[in-house]
Amino acid sequence: MTGIFLVLLFLGLMLLGVPIAFVIGIVSYVGFFILDAIPLQAVVQQMFSGLESFILLAVPLFILAANIMNQGQISEKLIQFAVSLVGHIRGGLAQANIVVSMFFGGISGASTADTAGVGKILIPSMIKENYSKGTAAAVTAASSTMGMIIPPSIPMVIYASIAGVSVGRMFLGGIIPGLAIGASLMVLVAFISHRHQYPRHERVKLKDIVIQGLKSIPPLLTPVIILGGIVGGFVTPTEAAVLACVYAFLISFFLYRTIKIKHLPAIVYDTLKLSSLTLFALATATSLGRLISYYNVPAIIAGFFDNALPFDWMFLVAVILLFLFVGMFMDTVPSIILFVPIVLPSAMTLGVDPIHFGIVIMMCLAVGLVTPPYGLCLLLASKIADLPIGRSFFSTIPYIIIILLVIIIIAFVPGIFMWLPNTFNV
Repeated sequence: MTGIFLVLLFLGLMLLGVPIAFVIGIVSYVGFFILDAIPLQAVVQQMFSGLESFILLAVPLFILAANIMNQGQISEKLIQFAVSLVGHIRGGLAQANIVVSMFFGGISGASTADTAGVGKILIPSMIKENYSKGTAAAVTAASSTMGMIIPPSIPMVIYASIAGVSVGRMFLGGIIPGLAIGASLMVLVAFISHRHQYPRHERVKLKDIVIQGLKSIPPLLTPVIILGGIVGGFVTPTEAAVLACVYAFLISFFLYRTIKIKHLPAIVYDTLKLSSLTLFALATATSLGRLISYYNVPAIIAGFFDNALPFDWMFLVAVILLFLFVGMFMDTVPSIILFVPIVLPSAMTLGVDPIHFGIVIMMCLAVGLVTPPYGLCLLLASKIADLPIGRSFFSTIPYIIIILLVIIIIAFVPGIFMWLPNTFNV
């Protein structure tokens, strides 16, 4: 009965619109209070223990790097380069939207930063060029999902901390799936653009493309520095995040001169707000995970998977459905903290590589960023486009289908991308 009450409490608080981090914390506190045998100090102790990881320090640092890039108007330079590359294709601005999301995903590590930074510029521009508002919002939101798949990725850092795997291998594992999503979305946009006769820009001269490319090289070197440092064994993921922050500041302050000292307090304040939300959710989820373990839920679920889903393909299908569903209602970080420890032991028993397993989970949770009721990227894009969320979601459905097809391929043909993390011993 206690377990049923806690589940109902969890669902009730979510329906009331209570922030998920507070929902998890309240349920944890109530659960430990009901147990009585365990002191309430255990809630706070578990919260602190959940944050005692050097790797997790990379989370606020990557957020800081993304905020510096946004304040430094890096997205505008990347957009100009992307337009010069693909703007001459039918639906060029939509294609550039996807290309710049690939660039931005390799810099920010956060999908919402991509939606906000790129969407504020490209959504109004697409609407001016007679793209429908639905298309503008859908392309922006769907392409933003690559932000948590193409390295660096904040959710991948969280997963690596929970699963005890190499952050570097996770980053390498996300490269090909992220690029595959981008290429697939570009094919879909090409089809839609020809169907609706969306405009194209004049072909940019090679000389101008080179000029725009040279201007974009400094920010595009960010993922090279991060991945190169980690894969080469020169720095840890946290140290790589520090380098990303310093590098972002140097190019924004000295090279582009788009950031001034007076901007730093606002950047740091915004970073603290975003980081505190993420890390507080991580802390409360750790406490709830301890409560779930007390009720032996992981063993029960593992037993179900072992008995009802004896084959790895059946297990992967169940996991994909689970995280697609969870992603519709919860943020990425709490989803990883709560559910990965439950399903990971079964994956290991069935011989599923934890890197492969983690990439599939990341991709499924990325879909949750564009599916209501949570759908944070879709909400941001809809707000920028001044469009009801229902209409935006309807326009996004074809893009979601394409992403799901890529997920299925990655899940069941892991050799397509696993050769990359297996090649490097990081």
